Amino acid sequence: MGNLTEKKVLFVLAPKNFRDEEYFISRVALQANGAQVVTTSKGVEEATGTKGGKVKIDFELADVKPKDYEGIVFVGGKGAAGYFKNKKVLNLAKDFAQKEKVIGAICIAPVILANAGILKGKKATSYSSEKSALLAKGAKFTGAKVQQDGKIITASGPEASNDFGKKVAEVLAQ
Repeated sequence: MGNLTEKKVLFVLAPKNFRDEEYFISRVALQANGAQVVTTSKGVEEATGTKGGKVKIDFELADVKPKDYEGIVFVGGKGAAGYFKNKKVLNLAKDFAQKEKVIGAICIAPVILANAGILKGKKATSYSSEKSALLAKGAKFTGAKVQQDGKIITASGPEASNDFGKKVAEVLAQ
């Protein structure tokens, strides 16, 4: 894998009930390759995971400037459902897609990408409960643990966190 020292990746967390492993394990996989990880959320200074993990938020979601990042990762967990129809989050996903930047989403978070319209005609996966939501928006659901289509990487859930983080790092290095 390449050296990601110059690469900044934005992680988007739900304020509450993000999936701990999907953040912490994926983040470590990126940082191990030198990427700088920045974390944002909506309305909190510290986000709390479903298993009690605490994450200091670097800045408010409303203040995100896509030009500052090479990639974005949407973390799952039931709290991510709060972003399914959030205009700021959907526009962030669209902006990264239009600029052909790396986009990752894991667990239920691929629904954000589907709702943003960027999975239409693309191979994607998610937590099994969200299969119909992806199909409804034109994604080609694969059910794979980790799925890459161009610069979009989706993953099925917490057990895929390490492989997902490594795949995001690999695509960033290209």
